[in-house]
Amino acid sequence: MPIQLFDSLERKLKPLVPSQADGVYRFYNCGPTVYAPAHIGNFRTFVVNDVIRRLLELEFPGRVKHVRNLTDVDDRTIGQTQKEKRPLAEITKKWTDIFHADCDALNCLRPHSEPTATGYIKEQVNMIEVLMEKGNAYRAADGSVYFKVSSFDGYGGLSRIKERELRVTNTVADSDHKDSVSDFALWKAYKPAEDGDVKWPGPRGASEGRPGWHIECSAMSKALLGDTIDLHTGGVDLLFPHHENEIAQSQCCNGTKFSNHWYHSEHLLVDGTTMSKSKGNYYTLGDLTAKGYSAMAVRYALLMGHPRKQLNFTLDSLHAAESALSRIRLHAERLLVDAGLSESSWPQFVSPKSEQDSSGDEFSDVLKCIRDDLNTPAALGALFSALSSIATGGQKIDLKTRRLRQFGAILFALGLDVFSSAPPKADIPAAITALAEKRWAAKQAKDWAAADTLRKELTAAGWNMLDGKDGYKLEPVKK
Repeated sequence: MPIQLFDSLERKLKPLVPSQADGVYRFYNCGPTVYAPAHIGNFRTFVVNDVIRRLLELEFPGRVKHVRNLTDVDDRTIGQTQKEKRPLAEITKKWTDIFHADCDALNCLRPHSEPTATGYIKEQVNMIEVLMEKGNAYRAADGSVYFKVSSFDGYGGLSRIKERELRVTNTVADSDHKDSVSDFALWKAYKPAEDGDVKWPGPRGASEGRPGWHIECSAMSKALLGDTIDLHTGGVDLLFPHHENEIAQSQCCNGTKFSNHWYHSEHLLVDGTTMSKSKGNYYTLGDLTAKGYSAMAVRYALLMGHPRKQLNFTLDSLHAAESALSRIRLHAERLLVDAGLSESSWPQFVSPKSEQDSSGDEFSDVLKCIRDDLNTPAALGALFSALSSIATGGQKIDLKTRRLRQFGAILFALGLDVFSSAPPKADIPAAITALAEKRWAAKQAKDWAAADTLRKELTAAGWNMLDGKDGYKLEPVKK
């Protein structure tokens, strides 16, 4: 079945398909504002976007172009430069590096392009000039430029702002020099006391200054993906006004549809409430790893709820995630041993480039759940059901490696690097592993006498075999 995602604009499930003749799937998601560390609420959105990217890589191998921007100039980044008395580039590089390290720890694929707002000032200015020429934007008395919302009939289509009776009036806001309070800034005139040395030459007829937040994404998307993209994603907090404004300025400038599909993930709650430093429930990835949790457990916990529903994150959910990852890792180890392979062989199976063979696929229900509007909690449930039904031994090697490819494809789609989160373990001799597999097979066959004898052999050799519901693990006998 094709990948289907809910479209926030059309309010229905739609398949993800490339719209242009070259067959390339064009995907844009809003990135972070790099003035402080991203928190786990932010990372829920980035992890969800990463699952979308991974599904697309499996569906259209070699034909995906993913762009995620970095907002490195806005009120917050400039405010941080004023607070720390350091250059803008220095502040944003620091937090960009930390964001990248967090993404890597969470096993998020890097986007194919990661433009910065400051790197695309010319493109933003060009778009603003086109909008001014078309009558969709105007220069205010202070030299700023605003988008004229009343010039775009489709405004509010994404957020249903008119249906929610949030229509604003055409009251003049003298303090902002705007014709209407609904109009939004495309270009902000330079204010020395607020902006420090952050400024660029403005559009024709406007003052020097800096771009507004909304135009940044439109310009970078246009420059790197073209006038029309296949999918635009982000958190639900960006739906209005950011994404609504992107649609208005992009479609007025380019004269064509901006995005064929819009997808938004829901908010994250922590301990049943909104996250706040004053409540003591505000977590960054660094906060959680400092408590001893693995980054992979955080990723798993963020996938335990449906992305379009609020997820309640707790420290208990991290304990459950660590346990689940241990069980998955145990199955991976068993399947590798059954195929006569070592852990070093695992990466070749967890890759979109490995040949995917769906015949006799014991994991097909898992992928079906993920493809169905990213139903990750159902997918995780289906994964454990599939793993519990698998019996090792008694198959040809080619069937065993096919099963590994199918299992690997699922873990690639979910982005679960089960071995990176494994605690340090002692090297287990091949003879001990073979003995353990023999005992496990005897236990599965309910040959209790043989299983007991083999356990004693393992103990005599210095190893304890700890049985679990879905497998076993080996530990050195403590002396």
